[in-house]
Amino acid sequence: MRLLALLLGLSLVAAACGDDDDTDTTTDDTEDATDDTSEDGEGSDSDFLACEVTDTGGVDDRSFNENAYNGLVQASEEIGFEPVVLESQSDADFEPNIQALIDQGCDLVVTVGFLLGDATEAAAQENTDTDFAIVDFAYETEYENVLGLTYATDQAAFMAGYVAAAQTQTGTVGTYGGLNIPTVNIFMKGFEAGIEYHNEQKGTDVQLVGWSTADDDGLFTGDFEDLSKGRQTTESLLDQGADIILPVAGPVGQGSVEAIRAGGDDAKLIWVDTDGCESVADACDLFLTSVMKNFDVSVYDAVTAAANGEFEGGVYSGTLENDGVELGPFNEFEGDISDELQSELDDIRAGIIDGSIATTLE
Repeated sequence: MRLLALLLGLSLVAAACGDDDDTDTTTDDTEDATDDTSEDGEGSDSDFLACEVTDTGGVDDRSFNENAYNGLVQASEEIGFEPVVLESQSDADFEPNIQALIDQGCDLVVTVGFLLGDATEAAAQENTDTDFAIVDFAYETEYENVLGLTYATDQAAFMAGYVAAAQTQTGTVGTYGGLNIPTVNIFMKGFEAGIEYHNEQKGTDVQLVGWSTADDDGLFTGDFEDLSKGRQTTESLLDQGADIILPVAGPVGQGSVEAIRAGGDDAKLIWVDTDGCESVADACDLFLTSVMKNFDVSVYDAVTAAANGEFEGGVYSGTLENDGVELGPFNEFEGDISDELQSELDDIRAGIIDGSIATTLE
């Protein structure tokens, strides 16, 4: 199913974008795939069709694009349709990819990422009979045909920061992002606040390098694709003494794995969006924990609601309370987490949920 969807997607991109050098062209295999799944839903058990446009990281980014795709696939298997997925190679692909899916007859278009906000809004305004769900974005003006899927990632990142401060051996932890945009720096803000909370509660002086909420700035690689930038940035953080690092850069974070493998001694990583031990299983021994956004679940819910005629526009907010975000498992480091620390984390989670603990320093 996945190959079929992606091949069909490439065909649609070619149709939408013409001879644009940034877009993959059609292959013979693609033509065969499009013959198997027609625009009127032939070959599917349902007349309903949900589709996805990815951000530039690609559907196999081991992060948010793939996580959203997993939710779409789960829904498609239960409902009975072949999902169509278009992978954006650059920002210029967003609008034509969305339009290609509308032209294909998609009943629901899932767009993945903050950067698709403008293109999604424009398409929704022009195509009110099509439903849209956008991951990591919400609009000031609510539209009946648009559901914004947002996540209070600072809540789970706060807990990760507390863990990092408790586990560091050097007294320095690090972070970096792909771009300085709200859906990235919210992780970093929560992480910093969790470290500071540990310092206040335990009398420690753990330092964070790579982000400052006071300055609203930090270390950023400039994209979500170049693994070499992740490696270089991680090497810089290691040189500054950081022994636990939170990369918030999608697949670029895999460059951090390379850096630590090459000479990071006992340094550890905290993955984002998904459980690192599932997404990057061969590096599980490096992942202390993960800051998880369960948007596979929220995408699944949006797709099934649309298929059942129950789709409603507005905003969904994933929190610790509703399990939209969570601190991931410690996996291979479970034995390093004391009963005392686990109890403190349970109390912190409860405090965040009841509002007695603020998760940013702003």
